[in-house]
Amino acid sequence: MTLILAHRGYSSLYPENTMLAFVEAEKVGADGLELDVQMTRDGELVVIHDEKVNRTTDGKGFVKDFTAQEIRKLDAGHQNKSLSKKEKIPLLKEVFEWLMGNSMVCNVEFKNGLFPYKGMEEKVIALVRHYQLESRIIFSSFNHYSVVHTTSLAPEIETAPLLAEGLYMPWIYAKSIRSSGFHPHYRAAPDQIIKQAIDSGIAVRPYTVNKETEMERLIKVGCSAMITDDPLKGVQIRLEIMKRS
Repeated sequence: MTLILAHRGYSSLYPENTMLAFVEAEKVGADGLELDVQMTRDGELVVIHDEKVNRTTDGKGFVKDFTAQEIRKLDAGHQNKSLSKKEKIPLLKEVFEWLMGNSMVCNVEFKNGLFPYKGMEEKVIALVRHYQLESRIIFSSFNHYSVVHTTSLAPEIETAPLLAEGLYMPWIYAKSIRSSGFHPHYRAAPDQIIKQAIDSGIAVRPYTVNKETEMERLIKVGCSAMITDDPLKGVQIRLEIMKRS
């Protein structure tokens, strides 16, 4: 069965990478989450996609220049006028604590392409182990050095390189860096690539899949998972296909 992973939570309706978006994704039946992790000036792990807070919050500046206390004062839901209360940027440990109460998987993306946050991988791994979530976490990054480093530190936790472009025999590449999957842009994941990868024992989880036709294609071909902004749509389409088959 193709798993439905909510991209930054239920981000088509709620502020991305917030506890609200994660909780709502669970409510509509998503099998898991995809979220992004960065580090504050004082070394706290926070869940936010951009290197700057400008787009998603009412603040300005780089994540790395804020302390945890300062970044927590920002409103990550300020663009959504229908929200009655402020949405904070979550701490990664808050999300992990919440995950203890359900069975969702969680794809943690290391946002360390622009700023190589020193020691971030070690801190995230320590947190995963603290909450005993090893079997439910997948680490991914566009920084493949980080993926390799993570695998060497925690071989028991699944890793998957992110691929923006098509790659020749990506399952061979994934195996070569000891990853058990890869996360391509959905346009770089034609049926043949998906089939060959899965036949080779390598998981394929394309991003960011929002078109119904693409969702249908991926579910029908037996893709491992898809990462989508609209988990409800994904869950509904999967249900329809299962009823028909």
